[in-house]
Amino acid sequence: MIKIGTALFEACEELERERGISKEVLIASLCDAMVAAYKKHMHVKDAANIEAILDEQTGEIGVFSTKTVVENVEDPDTQISLEDAQEIDDEVEVDDEVKIEVTPEQFGRIAAQSAKQVITQRIRDAERNNILNEFLEKKGTLTTGIIQRVENRNVIVNIGKTDAIMPQKEQIPREYYKPGNRIRVFVLNVKETNRLPQVIVSHAHAEIVKELFELEVPEIEDGIVEIKSIAREAGFRTKIAVWSNDPEVDSVGACIGPRGSRIQTIVGELKNEKIDIVRWSPDPVEYIVNAISPARVVSVDIMTDDEETKDALVVVPDDQLSLAIGREGQNVRLAHRLTGWKIDIKSVSQMENEEASRNANYNYDEELPEEEEERPVDSDEIAEEIEEEMNQQELDEDDIQQDEVEEETSEEE
Repeated sequence: MIKIGTALFEACEELERERGISKEVLIASLCDAMVAAYKKHMHVKDAANIEAILDEQTGEIGVFSTKTVVENVEDPDTQISLEDAQEIDDEVEVDDEVKIEVTPEQFGRIAAQSAKQVITQRIRDAERNNILNEFLEKKGTLTTGIIQRVENRNVIVNIGKTDAIMPQKEQIPREYYKPGNRIRVFVLNVKETNRLPQVIVSHAHAEIVKELFELEVPEIEDGIVEIKSIAREAGFRTKIAVWSNDPEVDSVGACIGPRGSRIQTIVGELKNEKIDIVRWSPDPVEYIVNAISPARVVSVDIMTDDEETKDALVVVPDDQLSLAIGREGQNVRLAHRLTGWKIDIKSVSQMENEEASRNANYNYDEELPEEEEERPVDSDEIAEEIEEEMNQQELDEDDIQQDEVEEETSEEE
């Protein structure tokens, strides 16, 4: 056995406090290091029955070989005779297992070198796993960090046990990130690497606004007011749709707070980013009208309403068109993302001009006389018509002959 004293246990306890690596993991790493050093020293590749045992009471560690007690030894590496086994323990019997110390002499220095390498690697692995598990649990939540530096347009933020990366696309435009400042970020993703896990954070995610509202508005935390949807263009404007499960509680008023105290706190946290609080509605027409605010709406026509395409036409007064669309289309773009509807905005004048244009281009067809309805052919009617024509013809011939006779009589006189 090798005497290592109590200093090892004190070091394990200190590492457990500072880095969160359990004492058991460190002791197991030391034992594995002893076994690895023994195999290397003894030139043994396969030694499944070799193990290191640490006695915490005496502070000693040694390498032991587990052997099976047999009457006739066939494999001396894994078997021991009954006589030899009883010299170690008088009560052993055949098929029992005994542990025999095989710690080589002058093994302390070799074991220490090997143990240093193994323990260092195990500490790194354990630390990486602890950080990975911790931030996997924090994924999708807010955390607070301190800005360390800016590298290649990426902001490095210390969030406790590791440094996180905030890519440029997750930063707020025109925001100055000064080293040393505290910042609230959203844990976007955690990637496992060979070294420490890579944590990706965001300062522009819409969930930041949601969690700020949950912190400032007690009705949201209590479940009375519910956040239905959020659309954000970080640094410029955010639209948030809320709904009250209690008819006596105004969802919008609860988010604004007394004299706007709650919303002012959130706006200050977001560096004066404009926030539109919209009342959610199950009626798509009413929801779209609310989402287009602060612009007034004349009418909303649902063009298509299916799962793949949701199109709506919104008509606003002429003086409200630019407000409804917003600067560079921001207002209607956020309304689309908030509601999930594709919104086409037009003014009253535009609708009237389109209607007049359609009327001018419309060609009216001349009215054609109605065709007489065809009747089915009747053979009796045809026979009667023929008979009438023949009778009329005979009458006409009689009249002609009578006229000729009267003319001859007149000439003779």
